[in-house]
Order: sequence, then structure tokens, then C-alpha cells
Amino acid sequence: MAAGLEQALSELRRELMQVSLPLPLPTATEASTTAVQLAAQLGDYVLPRLKNLEAPLLAVVGGSTGAGKSTLVNSLLARVVTRSGVLRPTTKSPVLVYNPADEHWFDDNRILAGLTRTRATSDAPTALQLVPEPSLPVGLALLDAPDIDSVVTANRTIASTLLAAADLWLFVTSAARYSDAIPWDFLTDAAARAVVLAVVLNRVPPEAAEIVPDDLRRLLDERGLAEVPLFVVPETTATAAGLLPDAAVSELRSWLATLAADENERRAVVLQTLDGAITQTIAKTQAVAQAITDQVSAATVLGADATAAYQEAARIVSTQVSDGSLLRGEVLARWHEYIGTSEFTKTLDAKVSWLKERFLGLFRVAPAAGTQVQLAAGSGLEVLLAEAGDAAAERAAQAWDDNPAGRNLLRAHPELARSSASYQAALARTIHEWQADVLNLVAREGKDKRKTARIAAAGVNGLGAALMLFIFANTGGLTGAEVGVAGGTTVVAQKLLESIFGDTAVKTLAQTARDELAARVQGLLASELARFTKVLDELDIDTRQPRRFHKLAAEVDTLRRERELTTAGQRGTVLLPPPELLSLTAPVHSAAESAADFDDIVDAELVEEEPENTPPDVTETTAAGTTPDTTPDATQYPTPDSLDAATEDGVSL
Repeated sequence: MAAGLEQALSELRRELMQVSLPLPLPTATEASTTAVQLAAQLGDYVLPRLKNLEAPLLAVVGGSTGAGKSTLVNSLLARVVTRSGVLRPTTKSPVLVYNPADEHWFDDNRILAGLTRTRATSDAPTALQLVPEPSLPVGLALLDAPDIDSVVTANRTIASTLLAAADLWLFVTSAARYSDAIPWDFLTDAAARAVVLAVVLNRVPPEAAEIVPDDLRRLLDERGLAEVPLFVVPETTATAAGLLPDAAVSELRSWLATLAADENERRAVVLQTLDGAITQTIAKTQAVAQAITDQVSAATVLGADATAAYQEAARIVSTQVSDGSLLRGEVLARWHEYIGTSEFTKTLDAKVSWLKERFLGLFRVAPAAGTQVQLAAGSGLEVLLAEAGDAAAERAAQAWDDNPAGRNLLRAHPELARSSASYQAALARTIHEWQADVLNLVAREGKDKRKTARIAAAGVNGLGAALMLFIFANTGGLTGAEVGVAGGTTVVAQKLLESIFGDTAVKTLAQTARDELAARVQGLLASELARFTKVLDELDIDTRQPRRFHKLAAEVDTLRRERELTTAGQRGTVLLPPPELLSLTAPVHSAAESAADFDDIVDAELVEEEPENTPPDVTETTAAGTTPDTTPDATQYPTPDSLDAATEDGVSL
């Protein structure tokens, strides 16, 4: 089962390391930081500790600038192992002190793999100074960390990393700074993940010996840290070596020695902190997953806005191609040159009807002029598509600019606000290819020998132009005199085509030509839309990652409970001294506490009302004499709706 939990956590860590939140949404910055921190804690602490529960207890000494952390560590060991002084920051790189018998646990990258091991004093935040100390009990290591509120960013970062890798936090503050905000942020986080914690109130002047500790205890109680041991170190004169008197640190030394001497107590501390870290990872993973979902949703909206702009462009083109808007100016002039320029043909409307076999002879058709009609029709269509493409780019860009998530993307890609440099050439090519399709349709339909003479008389280009004008059939977009002219033009084109191909064939030719034009216009506009979708695709948002996060979180939680990292009554336990207390360096100052006193404290802890859903004491048995199942119900994590790609390839217009 251990392997299963380690594997699930390893997979979760890999997912966290791949989180990408490129859109500037409200949840992005915090979630990105959380993902990095969780991945680091899993790699630096959770996974190594899970594999080596018997490794020494790592107590990280952290706190504010000038709180006296280094002096405290030196005083506990009765010798100088880490620098202290008035200059800030004093501790620039972490110092790890351990018993030589435990060296094999720390000289490799089992924990804090990102730090370089060194035996010499260093100012590099990424260096971990190793200090063997025989007087320190086997099974306990002290790590002097940089200031959590250091003016040096690298020091603050490494301090946070070290605290996340600790089995035990030894949090040091002073009478002058115990209410500072930054330390309380760390303490609140410690409470949230049930870290085993002790607070040292340092440099307490005699006149504040009762007031300040009581106020600090009040603040701890308010933040759910009522069970945290509080050690008060009075303001005193240091020795020539810069050490505090033994009496000033004896109580804290005794507490640490208790942990070092009892393997069960050490393991209880490790399991509590480890379980808290895993539990918090599960909870925070949900927030990261939600932030990714927010990114997917935002990208989907941006993609939909751009798609809508180009769909509207396609709709406009489709309408204007068929409403007679293109039957104006140059197109009509060239058409009249083709079929004859009499006033009668110019005013021809839908009521005109001739017998098909006589229709062709009523006009003075000029076959060579059919090419000019085709060119004029193509020019009009080109103008229409150019305007549609520019308008679509402007609408899509405006939609992105109105959206905070898209505004930065638009600033990075200002070219999106207009058609691409290649659009004009692409639309010219599109029109040319469509007109070639139309001519091929006419040529294929005219292979019948009976139609050859008529086609030759009218010209393939002229008939192709007639078919194009017939497609531009409806007159809903025109007003006044233009309606009659366009209507007459359409009728003439239709009758000319029907006289050669027949009514049914003309309808089939027209529908085929319309469909091919629509397909080519869709492809043209889709290529312009692809500029927007490419920008979204390059964001590299993993749309399926939230689902994987939810699945892994649920799996980790189930395996964690099956692993039974926590035991009944473990949290908040006051640690008892062993029969023979192992001293760190000097006799322990016990403050005249008797074994009976400790028994009383333990009883008080055991009868305290447990939170709802706390498992019963594992020593209780059922009526059948078997140990009841103390595993709480597994937390249910909802599976999100399917999160497919934010935008589809291409566009359906």
C-alpha cells in the first residue's frame, strides 16, 4: 500500500509541475504559486519522508528577522555552530546540525534535493551547511533557516521551502515582534496542515514576563493553536561566546530531548506532520484544478468570440452574394455588352418569357465579352470578401480587448485586429479557383453534341458568367430602379442558360456552384480565424488536467486513509518524558515537574471533546472483540464535466 500511495503522490507531483496558467485571471497567480509550492513540498519532504519514516526527526528553526534563531540553536548545543549577529540577514544559507551517526540520512539528496551540500560556512541561499554534532541525540536534527521576512527574496524563498520540509516547526519570535503579520501567516498555515509546532518567545524583558506571553497565548488560541507548546526565553546577558545561559533554554532543550529519546513519539510527530501535508496537498490541488478550469473556460469564451465574428462574416457574405448586391455598376455594364445594349434588355424583368428554342436568337450575343463579365463579377466578389474579412478581424479583436483574459493576448498580437497580410492574395486565389470551377461545370454539362453549337455561340466564359449572375439572383439588397435592372439581368441569364441546358440542369448547376462558393468562402475565413485559435492553442492549457487532478486527489486520499498515517488521539498530544531523559548538552531543567503532573496533562488531552468525525480510540473493541473500523469515509471529489479542447480545429460557417 505504501508503494501505491508513493506512486499516486509522484504522479500528482508530475501533474503539478506541468501546470500552465497563462491567462491573467484572478485565480492564476495564486494557483501557479500553489502548484510550485506543492510540487516542491512533495519532492522535498512528503515523498522522501514517506519512504523513510525511520529517518531522524527534522526540526526547522524559523522565524522573523532578529528573533534570535541562530543564538537559540547555538545555546541549545552549548557551542557556536551557526552565525549570529546584529547584521541582517545573519543566516544567509541554512545550517543543518545532526548527530554523526545520522549523517547518512543527510549527506545525499534524500531531502531538500535542490540544495548543495557543503561543510563550510556559506552565504549562498542554495547551499546547505552540514554540521555534525555528537552532543545532539541520535534521531534528531536541527535546521537553522533564513528569516521568513528577510529583505532578500532568495532567503525568504528558501525559508519557506525549509519550513515545508520540516517534521517539526520550532518557530522563534520576540517580545517586540510577536504580533507581526508575516509570522502569523506561517503559523496559520501550520495550523491548517496540522504541523507539529512549538513557539519560542525570545527576549522577554522582566516587566513583560506575564503580559506578553499571555497575549501571545491568546493569539495562538484564536488561530486554533491552543495545543502548541509555548517556551519563554527571558531577556538575559549572553556569554562571551554569544550563548544564552543554560537556564534560559533548559525547558526547550528538555522538550526536544523528549522527542529524541522516544522512538514512538518521534514517529507520532512525523506521521502527524506528514498526514497534514498530504491532506493539505489534496485540498490545495482542488484549488489548482479549479484555476485550470477557469483558464479553459476563459479560453473557450475567447475562441467562441472569435468564431462568432467570422461566422457573422460568412453570413454577411452569403446574404450579399445572393441578394443582388453584386449586380451593380461594372458587372451590369459588362453584362449588357455581352448580351446587347438595347434599352429593352436593360429593363427586362421576371415577367419576360420566350420559347427556349428561339431565345438565343433574340440577342446579339458577343462571346468574347463574356470574359469581361466574369472579371467584373469576380472583382465585386473580391471587394465583398475583403470587407467581410476586415470586419471579422475587427469584431474578434474588439471582443478580446473587452475581455481581461484576451486583452493581454491582443497586445502581444496586435496584427489580429486586421486581416492577415496574405488575406488579399488568398481571397483573389479563392475567387479565381471558384470561377474556374464554374467554367468546368459549364464545360462538363455541355459535352452533349446537340449543345455544342449553342455553347460555341454563347462562349463558355459567357455562360459561366451567366451562371454566376444567376446565383446572385435575389434582389432583397437593392432598392428603386436597381431592382428592375438586377431582376431583368437575372431573368436574361436564367433564360440564356435554360435555352442551352434545360431548366433542371440549370438548377443543378446553380446549386453546385453555390455550394462550392460557400465551401471556398468558409475555408478562406477559417484560415483567418485560425490566427486567433493558434494564439489560444499556443497557451498550452491542458483541458483534461483538472479531471486528472480530481482523480489523483481522490486516489491519494483513499490510499492515505488505508495507510493510517494518523492514529486516534495523536493530534495535539503532549509528549511525555521518558524514564531516563536524554540530555542534549547539559542537565535538563525540569521546572520541578513530576510524573504525576504530566499524567494530569495527558488525561486532560484525552478527555477533550474531539471534532466531529474523529475516529474512536483504537483501543476500543466491538462486542465481538474486534477493533472497529476507524477509517473515516473517503472524501468524495466531484468529477468535472468533460473539458475538451477550448476551440475546435477549423470553423463551421
